[in-house]
Amino acid sequence: MQTQTMKLRELTIRYAVRKDHAGEPVIVGRSLGRPSEAASALMALLQDEPSEVFVILCLTTKDRVIAFHEVSRGTLDSVPAHPREVFTAAVLSHSAAIIACHNHPSGDPTPSPDDLAVTRRLAAAGEVLDIPLLDHIIVGDGRYYSFKEVGCL
Repeated sequence: MQTQTMKLRELTIRYAVRKDHAGEPVIVGRSLGRPSEAASALMALLQDEPSEVFVILCLTTKDRVIAFHEVSRGTLDSVPAHPREVFTAAVLSHSAAIIACHNHPSGDPTPSPDDLAVTRRLAAAGEVLDIPLLDHIIVGDGRYYSFKEVGCL
């Protein structure tokens, strides 16, 4: 009897730690207890992007950031954010929770109907995986919108 050998694809996620002008990590290692703290750190990273970028912060049980992961890049007015891709990095980094974020290049952080739908899908997926979505933050020109602050999460 002949057996077949299956080739398995190695799953790796590479991280590049973003650094500020002084060479210090921008987000990884920080403790983020309030939406305003997360928003200020994320604004520094995303507000000058020319297209929408969807990222997550992977957190420990004490809300300390253990990973920053860019999930996807989109167009001028949309970005795909499927739960499968969003939670891959969270599962692999053994996250206790995540904070999702994306930018609006227009500068207006007001959520679209698609933003509301994505937030609901991610919150539901997080419940199933036992990795809660603590917040979804949209950043614009010096302003942000936090789903947690307005009571949607």
